[in-house]
Amino acid sequence: MPDLLLELFSEEIPARMQRRAAEDLKSLVTNALVDAGVTYEGAKAFSTPRRLTLHIAGLTAGSKPTREERKGPRVGSPEKALEGFLRGAGLASIDEAQIVSDPKKGDFYVAVIEKPGRATAEIIAEAMPGIIRNFPWPKSMRWGTGQLRWVRPLHSIVATFGPETEEPEVVPFEIDGIVSSNTTRGHRFLSPDAFEVRRLDDYADKLEKAKVVLDADRRKDIIVNDARNRAMALGLELVEDEGLLEEVAGLVEWPVVLVGSFDEAFLDLPDEVIRLTIRANQKCFVLRDPATGRLSNRFVAVSNIVASDGGATIIAGNEKVIRARLSDARFFWETDLKAPLESRLPKLDSVVFHEKLGTQGARVNRLEALAREIAPLVGADVEKAARAARLAKADLPTQMVYEFPELQGQMGRTYAERQGEDASVARAIEEHYKPQGPSDAVPTDPVAVAVALADKLDLLTGFWAIDEKPTGSKDPFALRRAALGVIRIVLENGLRLSLSRLLVRANAAMAEAGGDLLSFFADRLKVHLREQGARHDLIDAVFALEGQDDLLMVVRRVEALGAFLATEDGANLLAGSKRAANILRAEEKKDGVVISGAPHADHLAEPAEIALAAAIDTARAEIRSALSREDFAGAMTALAGLRAPVDRFFDDILVNAEDADLRLNRLRLLAEIREATREVADFSKIAG
Repeated sequence: MPDLLLELFSEEIPARMQRRAAEDLKSLVTNALVDAGVTYEGAKAFSTPRRLTLHIAGLTAGSKPTREERKGPRVGSPEKALEGFLRGAGLASIDEAQIVSDPKKGDFYVAVIEKPGRATAEIIAEAMPGIIRNFPWPKSMRWGTGQLRWVRPLHSIVATFGPETEEPEVVPFEIDGIVSSNTTRGHRFLSPDAFEVRRLDDYADKLEKAKVVLDADRRKDIIVNDARNRAMALGLELVEDEGLLEEVAGLVEWPVVLVGSFDEAFLDLPDEVIRLTIRANQKCFVLRDPATGRLSNRFVAVSNIVASDGGATIIAGNEKVIRARLSDARFFWETDLKAPLESRLPKLDSVVFHEKLGTQGARVNRLEALAREIAPLVGADVEKAARAARLAKADLPTQMVYEFPELQGQMGRTYAERQGEDASVARAIEEHYKPQGPSDAVPTDPVAVAVALADKLDLLTGFWAIDEKPTGSKDPFALRRAALGVIRIVLENGLRLSLSRLLVRANAAMAEAGGDLLSFFADRLKVHLREQGARHDLIDAVFALEGQDDLLMVVRRVEALGAFLATEDGANLLAGSKRAANILRAEEKKDGVVISGAPHADHLAEPAEIALAAAIDTARAEIRSALSREDFAGAMTALAGLRAPVDRFFDDILVNAEDADLRLNRLRLLAEIREATREVADFSKIAG
């Protein structure tokens, strides 16, 4: 079966855009083929700084003819309806449609749309110009006199198609004067001449000979393995940095690893300052001395060329820039150390946090007050929590954080330790931002926990109060991350907290709007537990109960409920309770009243209903006793006692008896089943 090879060759594509662009190319082309009726076996996209490449294997030679019957409006429908039908079916007039009779619906129009099969190469040639013109680059440009917009000037297009046993053909198309061909170029400096290619294996092999490694992941492997080996030869180890590795692999087509050094005097700077300075300015990796755990004065640079001098000039240039930038960092560091953190707090009064939420200074005051409230609930020293909250944002005006915003918190901790603050206070200054992602650890020191919760709850309640909530995929203030952070801190530290009370303490406005925010937390909890295999409907069932705002207890109740429903008793009781709820729903809708009240003992006529009434009374007492002890497994065991009486009731009893009093009494028994299960969860929210 034929394969397709596409290459879009241009000036250097920004590293951050390459991998996404390659996947976009794959998606756009394969979707266009599938929409046209062409199937394929597999597709893989590649990217280098100067090219996007796509290989699609096992394509069918063409699309099959299709015949579609599209139903239209009734005969005699308004003109507007007919026009819409004709336009959608591609008919010139209603005379081209057929009239079909339906015994029940009458006569209506049907359009028979027949499409002949087409050659795959023809489909590709037709689709590619539109794909290229409308490619979803975050930013694009025009150049010269052309009208095409592309991320950088596009130079050439390779498009070959054919089976392995034959010479592939060039798929002919043109865009803005660029004509597709089977010709590309290698490395800009090491092998710039043009050469012809046929299909993927031939293409990748010739690129390699022309000093281009096509696969970005292979370039990453070359970089990291060479860097590790060079470090090992020096008795050092590479400080791994996946983000930097991804970026550097997008800057080079032929990676060459080089090692340089800087003055050891700069090692008195914090390691992270050195790493970020070298990373941000020169895209270089740092090396660590395994004997001390501290950074060494060596770094790894990645070149895009094999230099005639072995890279000496390249390394000298990097060393010069790094020396200058580390000198700047030392100046910032020494300047910051001259003033204690607390002296910087007045500057926060002029830094706007949000136009509707005031300054960072006002926010610090809120955090301090809230940390005092939370501290006793999490076992933290109140004064230490308040002190940590007061200093939590004090590093924001420092020169080091201004230069490297990603060091916020970390520099605050470092400065706090230097000025003799309590260890828990210093740790909380750094860790109150945590967790910043699903792989980030949560704070465990009680002082840090108190400040971290205060920070996130203030953020959530503040933006909720001014109606700046996440919408769809947009979450500019990272409120989803903040809510998930609260959830993880509570659960992983085993904290017993009333979430609704904390929300009101954080912002009085939440007394009215807190329910909406609690629902938001429930949604985030679903996401968190679903990743651990829990069912989202069980979370809904538990959250539906009044007063369920203790996240730890919600999770434990959900776990117990899930274990119960996995048993035969649980599954059958769920089915019985849903049957009871359905009967009640129908009768309540018909009568217009909610059925409630205890059944009368003198109206219990049959053994099955007498047994059910007794079982419900017993189960509710046992469930309440177990719940009061927070014994959720025990509550489920008590609930399981209803399974047999409920089954027997539905087997033996006609609920809708002719006698009105008997019927009402039996409906009240069903309502008792509903209320008994609601002691544990709202079973109506459970699927199944």
